[in-house]
Amino acid sequence: MRFLTTTILLFLASSGPLIACAKPPPRSVALTFDDLPFVDAGPGQPGSGPKRALRASRRLQQALVRHHAPATGFVNEVKLRDFGNAGVTILREWNSGMFQLANHGYSHGDSNKLTLAEIEQEVVQGQQVSKALAQAAGRSLQYFRFPYNHVGDTEEKRAGIEALLTRYGYRLAASTIDTSDSLFNKAYERAIARDDGKMRQRIEQAYLMHTRQQITYYSDLNATVLGYRPPDIILLHLNGINAAVIDRILKIFESLNYRFISLTEAQSDPAFHRSPAFATQFGPMWAYRWARERGIKVDGRLEKEAPAWVSTYAELDLRAPTPRQ
Repeated sequence: MRFLTTTILLFLASSGPLIACAKPPPRSVALTFDDLPFVDAGPGQPGSGPKRALRASRRLQQALVRHHAPATGFVNEVKLRDFGNAGVTILREWNSGMFQLANHGYSHGDSNKLTLAEIEQEVVQGQQVSKALAQAAGRSLQYFRFPYNHVGDTEEKRAGIEALLTRYGYRLAASTIDTSDSLFNKAYERAIARDDGKMRQRIEQAYLMHTRQQITYYSDLNATVLGYRPPDIILLHLNGINAAVIDRILKIFESLNYRFISLTEAQSDPAFHRSPAFATQFGPMWAYRWARERGIKVDGRLEKEAPAWVSTYAELDLRAPTPRQ
């Protein structure tokens, strides 16, 4: 009897850590990258230009391949004027294997400021090179994402945009996780320009911490609004900071028990069978759109903002001293 009691006590003592170490339920995420061929730092900035763009794209893709993570690249074809042959090479490399191209509008124009006719031109001009590459490989362009996630600031424009995309054979690409990576990248490029290695590392760590917070926040928000967790679709950009830390971002997802899936598999979930039908001048993630459509109140103030010092540093004059934190 004493042996049995001792055995039970040992089992109970060990069961706590076993439960605490249990993995969260399996989830899935599709990775999407906007602004291909690359978000350049700008003329005259250290490391800018076609060679850096090609290196960054390949570094990012190599990490995706190592983690068996499909990805979709959304193209602004106007950038091919700046990147030339390197830009076309980047598009070719995003048009093979587990990678696919998609349309992000020719010039990254804001649909809030465009007429429907002008939006149509963005769609048509934005697919010329990408569509030819896709067709040559026996593929097609399936998805369109509007810059700034703006999909109609009036009901008339929203409905017109939806009809326009259908006419050209596109599905609107959803997005459920935002990491403010454009802001972090601006600060990151500023640190590179200032040759400030310590600040660059600090920005990377802040970005990774914020990304983990956003993944958890949006997954929980989806569950609150929908009653279950659909596949996540993360909106990133092909930029310097993501090329540097993408391996660590993928490891964050893996630590949260995510598997990587294609955008097509993600949007096969019933939650994405149609776009939320309401007009807004803003570009919120889909959980907020779903909540608005369903009349569910959510407190957006609970979403963490990027650290204020990152915004301050991003706007810092290159000649100014680094601010103390």
